[in-house]
Amino acid sequence: MANKVVTFGEIMLRLTPPNYLRFVQADSFDVTYGGGEANIAASLANYGEEAYFVTKVPDNPIGQAAINHLRRYGVHTDYIVKGGERLGIYFNEIGASQRPSLVVYDRSHSSISEAEAGDFDWEKILEGAKWFHFTGITPALGDDVAAACLEAVKTANKMGITVSCDLNYRKKLWSKEKARIVMSELMQYVDISIGNEEDAHDVFGIQAAESDVTKGELSKEGYKEVAKKLMDKFSLKGVAITLRESYSASDNGWSAMYYDGKEIYTSRKYKVHIVDRVGGGDSFGGGLIYALLNGYAPQDAVEFAVAASCLKHTIVGDFNHMTVKEVENLAKGDASGRVQR
Repeated sequence: MANKVVTFGEIMLRLTPPNYLRFVQADSFDVTYGGGEANIAASLANYGEEAYFVTKVPDNPIGQAAINHLRRYGVHTDYIVKGGERLGIYFNEIGASQRPSLVVYDRSHSSISEAEAGDFDWEKILEGAKWFHFTGITPALGDDVAAACLEAVKTANKMGITVSCDLNYRKKLWSKEKARIVMSELMQYVDISIGNEEDAHDVFGIQAAESDVTKGELSKEGYKEVAKKLMDKFSLKGVAITLRESYSASDNGWSAMYYDGKEIYTSRKYKVHIVDRVGGGDSFGGGLIYALLNGYAPQDAVEFAVAASCLKHTIVGDFNHMTVKEVENLAKGDASGRVQR
């Protein structure tokens, strides 16, 4: 039986120059839609779960197009509210080799950023749900959105629903000081934290004693130290930390660990040749939520999540379109890339 999962956040219109063009070269843009929590809902729907995405979009054809995009991939949109001025936009220039990718946001006064807590009936939305997920991007959109997010996690906590949060600090949206104040309150209701060491440092000032967040280098004991500090600070049940090693814009190393308060479980590391890295972290979160919901052992859960994310890096767009079987095959060691006949 499928599990009901609810995610809450912003979906945006994504405009990307084709064929690795720079913005200044582009005469046209490829169109898709995405956003952290929407990406996770799409992953879970693809894996067969009953995924619901909650947001607010404008009551116009662009808002409807975003809803249609979600529906196309099996995401339930029953609780999406219509209203407000506009859908947020982000422009994504895909990097290559030593040229990094570049994102330009045009999301001020988006419908979700001007949503209010009263727009969402959380008891109705969360009825029958097993899991609720949000990211640090959502409360960064505005004080009223943060209040709606707080109401959601309090309701989920009261209803016995597992809550997860991807810290996802975005310096273009808010300061470290504001993030720390708002996220510290929200995290009191979180069970599973997802992020990387840089997020933990930027939002909560947490880092391993012998580490440098700018280098992407952390020992197994360093992972455990960061995870334990997060777990102790917020009484969490689990902490997942991802590690991206950037060799270039085209090639990364990708791995992760999961800490359940007793043991640390470290995944294998993949060398990924990137087609599109946007949504890579979200596909890890979606994979982890699916695995934990379906009773995977911790080691298997982190391996599934990392494999899912590895494969997402090969897919254009924000959503991960891999099946459970395809992810499991990679997690079990089938990394040949040979043609499937």
